[in-house]
Amino acid sequence: MTAPAPDAGDPRLAQLQQRLGAVRERIGAAMAAAGRQDAAPQLIVVTKFHPAEDVTRLAALGVTDVGENRDQEAADKAARLADLRLRWHFIGQLQSNKAKSVVKYASAVHSVDRAQLVAALAKAVTGEQERTGRPDLDCFIQVGLDDGAGGHRGGALPSEVPALADQLAAANGLRLAGVMAVAPLGAAPEPAFEKLAAIAGRLRAGHPLATGISAGMSQDLEAAVRFGATHLRIGSDILGPRPALR
Repeated sequence: MTAPAPDAGDPRLAQLQQRLGAVRERIGAAMAAAGRQDAAPQLIVVTKFHPAEDVTRLAALGVTDVGENRDQEAADKAARLADLRLRWHFIGQLQSNKAKSVVKYASAVHSVDRAQLVAALAKAVTGEQERTGRPDLDCFIQVGLDDGAGGHRGGALPSEVPALADQLAAANGLRLAGVMAVAPLGAAPEPAFEKLAAIAGRLRAGHPLATGISAGMSQDLEAAVRFGATHLRIGSDILGPRPALR
């Protein structure tokens, strides 16, 4: 299906352009404040609950990477917008029985948190590669940083990361990309992201190519950049409040 091009006079397009520009300026300022001389983090625009038309507008503005956290919504958008050749990032908690669906469209999964899911993704990717020749799937290990015990934001225990990393690195069709975390609710994000950076450093010692740190959302991207984020997942500051569910 071909996605219709956005109208240059579309007020929503102008709004998204302004918001996207403001976020990119924040990222640049955060890089300067942190004294980082490396490449700016990859911006993943989280489009959950927003219509496919907004994704088309974002693509017209140069966005190449979008994030979704519900398979049904992501699969529908990816199919409708296949001609845009976007990279789709699955960022939500993922049930193992959804792996076969997710690997049909996702370039990366940011929420790998258990051995069962690694096995399911490897099996699904291998099958999809036999059918379509799709590339390997980038996988980030989601680490729970709530009081060191996983917590309500989800993720593997820090102590579980090495075993998951070894399993991912050995799995056919999967590529160990790095780590991901969500800062705990109701607390300053800096300690959490500092902890994630340390976990990422230990991971790289055993897996040098696993350089990714997926961290930072609208409210805490500056802290994430300070502690080495390579991927930022930004939604509301670009797209605005989520539309009311019907």
